[in-house]
Amino acid sequence: MTDHHIHIIGGGIGGLFTAALLAKEGYKVTVLERSAHVGGGLQSFSRNGVTFDAGMHVVGGLQPGGSLNRICRHLGILDQLHYRQVDADCGDEVFCFEDRTRYRIPQGKEAFTKYFQQLFPEERDDIQRYVDHLFAMADKVDFFFLRPGSEATIGDDTFYQSSAQFIADHVRDPKLRSLLAYLSPLCGGDAGYTPAYIFALINYLYISGHYRFEGPAEQLAKALVHRIGELGGEVLTNAEVVDLRMEDGRVQSLITTDGRSLKTDLVISSIHPQAMLKIVNGPLFTKAARARLSAAPNNYSAYCVYVVLKDGMFPYLNHPCYGWDDYDKVWQFGKYDEENWPQNFVYFTPCEKDQGPYARALQVIVFSPFSMVERWADTTVGKRGSEYEMWKAKHTEQILDKLELCHPGFRACVEAVYDATPLTIRDYFNEPEGSLYGLQKDSRDPFAGYLPIRTRAENLLMTGQNVFLHGCCGVPLTAVMTAEAVMGEKDGIVKQLEVGS
Repeated sequence: MTDHHIHIIGGGIGGLFTAALLAKEGYKVTVLERSAHVGGGLQSFSRNGVTFDAGMHVVGGLQPGGSLNRICRHLGILDQLHYRQVDADCGDEVFCFEDRTRYRIPQGKEAFTKYFQQLFPEERDDIQRYVDHLFAMADKVDFFFLRPGSEATIGDDTFYQSSAQFIADHVRDPKLRSLLAYLSPLCGGDAGYTPAYIFALINYLYISGHYRFEGPAEQLAKALVHRIGELGGEVLTNAEVVDLRMEDGRVQSLITTDGRSLKTDLVISSIHPQAMLKIVNGPLFTKAARARLSAAPNNYSAYCVYVVLKDGMFPYLNHPCYGWDDYDKVWQFGKYDEENWPQNFVYFTPCEKDQGPYARALQVIVFSPFSMVERWADTTVGKRGSEYEMWKAKHTEQILDKLELCHPGFRACVEAVYDATPLTIRDYFNEPEGSLYGLQKDSRDPFAGYLPIRTRAENLLMTGQNVFLHGCCGVPLTAVMTAEAVMGEKDGIVKQLEVGS
């Protein structure tokens, strides 16, 4: 046990995992969350008696031996989680309106490879080389697998080529290239930007086998909060930090909106770095660094539709589904053309406990740029005006039209519809421009979209998706990295994870 008091800014998945890991090591930890609810993308909400998840819909790394499985087991919360694997014979479904073809992509490296070899027999050997190279690239990122002695270092130059080029270097058929890129939205994918190693890591996770929570995703946040409390830590809501008081290169105290001054030994920021700029003064960021970070591009956001379904009308789908207008749109998730929108989207039916054959809800995500709502950027929740409401109604109807094309008769199954735009994500989750994955990762400038764990302040560290990798597996991995930086013990937590796995 140590008497050092650690304050963590942000009660999202990164802040909660970091707090739980440090509390388990005997540190006194306090998490400060600006909103009334913790969890960030793990939050859930109810409409018409039906629960929807705000952000976390599919989860990788929960299989026995997987990184997230090992971290949750180490923290003693794995048995509190309820989850199921997606269908083995159809882990993901893709429907292309261009030729009205539906693809049912199986789970597992071998099944995945054989599926595409059967569709494109003339590229059989190329597909095998592609999948082997994809998995080999992921395998070189030691920390992704929590190997003792590893660091979050990356391999050779091929790691930093664009994902689209990585695929093109292996296969020739344009349609095959698009199909192999179907997971691009989960990578924050952009054809000219996304580094190949991020694409490889995300594909490794979901090809190997991904999972869904049975019941709301907030169960993970609740389990972490409970565990932090058991270990002597605390999680405070409605506790927004508005200033860090610095002296002699160290953070001495944190100031909250209600005027509290909290003395601290160590601060860990789990919020977006552009949000951090607003509460940090002094020499922590040079003028040039502050300007560069302020102007750094963010990844895209999303327009979301939440559909309450009539009982016994629409089948439960135990896998995510992807819809494309045509094959060329696979890398266009962050683009916006109002008259031809949406050109691609993802939808799924949430999994309830004791899930039966029929779904009670369906969620749609259209990955979209913040520019689509830029004209209302200065408005606040509930006060955006009638033009905005009419604009939303039009866009939601366009999404329902696409679902009707995917599943004829779908509209007859609908009981109620709710929607949210990038402005919602921005305002509720304190994410600049409603960014889903933080700063944009750029294959042409590999370090532009990342922050180091350590800052110029001796006792201020960073964690979260801008440090290593986004997602429900990537962010907990970053939490391990941050916790070990605090402990100053090489392989401390990772070694424990190895022993306990």
